[in-house]
Amino acid sequence: MNPSFAEFAGFPRIRRMNETRAPQLLAIRREDLSSSAACRLIEALNAELSAQYPEPGATHFRLDAAEVSADKGSFVIGYLHDVPVACGAIRCIDAGVAEIKRMYVIPSARGRGFSRSILTALEDNARQLGVRRLLLETGPRQIQALALYRRAGFVPVPRFGEYTHSELSLCMGKELPSGAPEPAGKDGSVSPATRARGGT
Repeated sequence: MNPSFAEFAGFPRIRRMNETRAPQLLAIRREDLSSSAACRLIEALNAELSAQYPEPGATHFRLDAAEVSADKGSFVIGYLHDVPVACGAIRCIDAGVAEIKRMYVIPSARGRGFSRSILTALEDNARQLGVRRLLLETGPRQIQALALYRRAGFVPVPRFGEYTHSELSLCMGKELPSGAPEPAGKDGSVSPATRARGGT
């Protein structure tokens, strides 16, 4: 198998789940969209999606720093042993409505439940912003992502916004139940109670 773009982007190889039985803790914290770790993860994500969807107009990469500012959204990175291995974002698109963007886990860290950990952190961030409904866009070739979102309670919804005329876009939505999320630390980190151990 050819090495993935993520391995060439400077990410060290992470032991896969079947190589160790030791549970591992993913530390999730908010970061600037322009940070070096964010740029490396997003570059790897864009390369992977471009390979999966080479059709013109099939990818939707845009996310501006202003859209994930403190009062409008958030961008988070998951660290495993101080190595950035996962990321995700939310941006508010309407009153009480936010969109999930830029969900990614590097290939060598997949299969450990880290994508679910990122998604849970983003849902907590959304509640802190007063969001009552989450939307997202994915594609038919992202089988694992579709399974993740279904397990998390997302259901199909009509295409929205910039995806309205995108034939390869699959849109999903979820109503957020009320409930106080764990407060973030002063550095934007997720409290220990909401950090997640890798699992199936």
